[in-house]
Amino acid sequence: METELTCRKESMDYKEFNSLRQAFDKTQKQMAELLGTSLKAIQSFEQGWRRIPIHIERQLLFLLTLKQGMAERGRPCWDTRDCAPETRKACPAWEFQVGHLCWFINGTICQGKPQGAWKQKMKLCRKCEVFISALAKHPRQKR
Repeated sequence: METELTCRKESMDYKEFNSLRQAFDKTQKQMAELLGTSLKAIQSFEQGWRRIPIHIERQLLFLLTLKQGMAERGRPCWDTRDCAPETRKACPAWEFQVGHLCWFINGTICQGKPQGAWKQKMKLCRKCEVFISALAKHPRQKR
């Protein structure tokens, strides 16, 4: 099954969560074990009864990136975004040399300022070519 990674929204919804679980080929129980949460929580996420917590969203997106393989990570964000040398030096993505995972790291410098809070950061990241390309190997559903 294909997943739906919608770049227009700011956080994961139940459709995207369902799609990712299917893509990981996990049962609800296996997904609960993988994410360190209860089976009831997984069921609630999938029914849309509960919001997907930030830590669950982050972990799922990170695991998806890993599943796709580190060799497919593409250009680092500082090259893609053409960051100035002083911006690079101040950015955690540069410091830890994870330009393909800049979206995962809080405090990265994007659009001229550090991006801290996950929810606000993801408003930018879901529209960014670095995030989109990091997850591009994972097919999307048509709306």
